[in-house]
Amino acid sequence: METTVLVIDDHTSFRASARRVLESEGYRVVGEAADGASALSRARELRPQLALVDVYLPDIDGFEVASLLAALDDAPTIVLVSSHDRAELEPCVPGSGARGFLPKDKLSREALEALV
Repeated sequence: METTVLVIDDHTSFRASARRVLESEGYRVVGEAADGASALSRARELRPQLALVDVYLPDIDGFEVASLLAALDDAPTIVLVSSHDRAELEPCVPGSGARGFLPKDKLSREALEALV
């Protein structure tokens, strides 16, 4: 059975790129969201098994989105993503509800499986 994924990022190009990578590696992208509010709504509606959450969203910080997603009934596994400096962001991951952090340019099945 394919793992279902919700991709949360304000950049259309990254959402499209992530969808291509994930689907080529056996995941099923069930939805996308461009901001934190729609991410929470889509997660409740679609109940994905995995959520990729951009750290920098236009309305709600990605760490807060991760925390809110983690509090949902049947919460998805959460992986934070960003193109910004890993060293700057990784210390914020513990306590966010996310399983880990992944640089956007390292997105792959292997990298995700190492986190989840």
